[in-house]
Amino acid sequence: MPVVLGILVAVGLLWAVTGVKVVQQYERGVVFRLGRVRKQVKEPGPTLLIPFVDRMRKVNVQVITMPVPAQEGITKDNVSVRVDAVVYFRVIEPIRASVDVQNYTFAMSQVAQTSLRSIIGKSELDDLLSGRENLHRGLELMLESPATGWGVHIDRVEIKDVALPDSMKRSMARQAEADRERRARIITADGEFQAAAKLSEAAQQMDATPGAMQLRLLQTVVEVAAEKNSTLVLPFPVELLRFFESATDRNRERPAQAEQPAPAPEAPAAVPAQLAAGRRLDLPPLPQGPPGIPRQE
Repeated sequence: MPVVLGILVAVGLLWAVTGVKVVQQYERGVVFRLGRVRKQVKEPGPTLLIPFVDRMRKVNVQVITMPVPAQEGITKDNVSVRVDAVVYFRVIEPIRASVDVQNYTFAMSQVAQTSLRSIIGKSELDDLLSGRENLHRGLELMLESPATGWGVHIDRVEIKDVALPDSMKRSMARQAEADRERRARIITADGEFQAAAKLSEAAQQMDATPGAMQLRLLQTVVEVAAEKNSTLVLPFPVELLRFFESATDRNRERPAQAEQPAPAPEAPAAVPAQLAAGRRLDLPPLPQGPPGIPRQE
């Protein structure tokens, strides 16, 4: 009797040592009994298995952060780029993740690489640089289809970095610089236009009120004198310069007119006819001289 009791105690201890398993909070237990999977998944905590009959495989249900190696490709607008990404996923069906796929982590890595290379060829460079939200959703949809059959849920997919060739970087830098210069010129021209409009309005108001011009002139003199006291400012009207310019032009025209010879008086048309006929010329009488001087015929 004591021998039998001892054997039973030894068997019980062996069962307790080999049959009792502990499942962590972040794990789920998939039990295979004689090679066939049990439909019930073991929850966190201690669980009892049949020694030498049951075999349990623990599946991690935490969110897995998997970096996708950089993939080289040519975009839709024929630009060679190098893109890497990161995928966040977790197991939601431990049985399918253990039975339907041999290594779901490796499988997800391969699918992510091929999907990333495919999305590069379908996108343009501007989308990779600025429109990444649409690319993230597209990658997530491409990974979701095979992941659902493996009991895996895709939480998030993000593109980490886009590496461009040096020549493309220089071209983009020149483009950005030209765009900045264009915007600066437009802003400067707009400022000049507004300033000209305001000056035109001010000129119209000063033209309507002549005293405003004098007040503005005195204010300018005060501002200049406040900066440099040793400087004397004498305003010179522009109209006076215009007067001097017109006077100079008139003085230049007068000597030119004086240098031209005076035209000779034209002979009467009747004189040649009288000479040709041999007749006496009928000349007009000479003017009378002063008294006391005889007139010469």
